[in-house]
Order: sequence, then C-alpha cells, then structure tokens
Amino acid sequence: MLSPDIIKKIKKVHIKTGRVVNTLMAGQYRSVFRGAGIEFEEVREYSPGDEVKSIDWKVSARMGKPFIKRYREEREQVVMLLVDMSGSGRFGTTQSIKRETAAEIAAILAFNAIRNNDKAGAILFTDQVERYIPPKKGSAHVWRLIREIFTFQPEHTGTDIVAAVDFLARVCRKRTVSFLISDFLTEDFGRNTALRIKSASRKHELISVLVTDPGEFRLPDGGIIAFRDLETGAVRYLDASDRTTRGRYQASRHAVHEQIVQTHKAMDMDCIEMPTDGDAADALVGYFRYRERRRR
Repeated sequence: MLSPDIIKKIKKVHIKTGRVVNTLMAGQYRSVFRGAGIEFEEVREYSPGDEVKSIDWKVSARMGKPFIKRYREEREQVVMLLVDMSGSGRFGTTQSIKRETAAEIAAILAFNAIRNNDKAGAILFTDQVERYIPPKKGSAHVWRLIREIFTFQPEHTGTDIVAAVDFLARVCRKRTVSFLISDFLTEDFGRNTALRIKSASRKHELISVLVTDPGEFRLPDGGIIAFRDLETGAVRYLDASDRTTRGRYQASRHAVHEQIVQTHKAMDMDCIEMPTDGDAADALVGYFRYRERRRR
C-alpha cells in the first residue's frame, strides 16, 4: 500500500508534467527528436520536379516509362529512461530529494514520448540493473513509470552506470533515444566508463541528465558535521566552523562536478544539468531549444 504522502507526490508530478507537455513543450519534442530511419511508402509515376535520384530504374524499364520510389520518415521511436536509484538519490536540502527530481524529469520525458506516439520504457539501476520496464505507449504506462520511480525500493545502494548502459544494448536492438538520469557520483566515472558509454552511443542516442543538490557544494557555517555516505555507509566528521575546512570541501565538490562535466564533453555527449532547486520543465525546454539551434 502506498502512503498518502507518496500518492500526493505522484499525483502532483503526473498532473504538473502533463500540463507542461501540453503547453510549454508542445511541438518541441517532435521537431528535436526525429524518427530512427525511413521506410518505403510507394512506387508512383515520375512527375516533373521529382528528383532524378529517386527513379526506380528496374520498374521504369519494365513499365516503359519513369517511376520513382517514395519513402517516409519512420516517426515512431523508443525513448528509454535509465534512472539511477542508488543511495545518493535520497539526498536533498531543498523541497525535493534528488530521486524526486529524477522522477519529475523522467515523467516529462515519458509524457513527451507518449504524446507523440512514441514508446517509453525505463531501466532502474544501482550497482546492477534492478528493474526493467519494457517500452510501451499510453498515459497509463506513464503513470506506472512515475509510480515505479517514486516507490521502488532497490536492494543495493551503489552505482554502476556501465551495467545500465550494457543492459540497454542487450534489450533494445533498435536505436533508441535514451536519457541517463543520475548524479554520476561513482568513483569509476572516468576514462573506462566513458569508453563503454561512447561505444553504446554508436547504436543509441544517449543524453545525460546530471541531477545535483546545492547542499552538496557547501558546508554549514558552524559545528561538527557528521557525513554518512548513502551508498557505502561510511561516516566521517568535519569541523564546519573552520574556514579552511569549508573552503577545501567546497573546492573538492566543485572539482568532482567539473570532472563529470568534462567527461561528458570528452565523450561528445549532451549533459543537461538539473539541480533539485531548479525547474525541470525549464531545463528541458532550454535543452530542446539548444538542439533546435544546433540542427540549424
């Protein structure tokens, strides 16, 4: 049974994201993410203005006059949501923890897919893939995706991004548009991970959503602070009243963030930054507009 608080949060995200997709993002998704290929539509007689390269010479020879082959864009595609469910997703110092921000991002993307007659699916992972939701269509399926992300209780707490990407390659034979939603706080997110992800991106279009929380980058102004790693359980203590300690902590956290950003740049992989105190819709609209400008 779901608690009233969880039900309230799920309904709020469901209603909010549906409204955003129908107003703010109407048409943007379709123009940014085209179909995965082309499919044959018809053979018809040549008309003035048709491209010569479209002529089907075999049919034309058989019929004694020119005919062309026409193709149309294969519009339907699959959108996969790879959602990091590791322990660090339970952290948050704003109105939302990181996992709830991830759920809202996933909901908006899933709604966009369904609204444009695409399929949406999800891979929920920690240091292993813990749940696979096959891609389907329909608003009921979006409701299921949101509910699963909010309520799923993972068995593990670590993070293995490569495991999730490898699983995507195994279960999705056709090309997908896949969003990797994570805080990327894993020790092995470096060169080796980048190489594996880049290899997968030859088949699938991979886009990252980097979820952060402002509390990760600073210490309180005073007191002895106990930090517990939500993935390993390790505890350490820092003197937040010491200016040097606060400065070193802030510098180290910004260095980790910069390393994550630079790794994405090295992979030539888009990375949408999404803080828990930001607006998920605004972040995605900004990204869609950036994609449109880049295409021009």
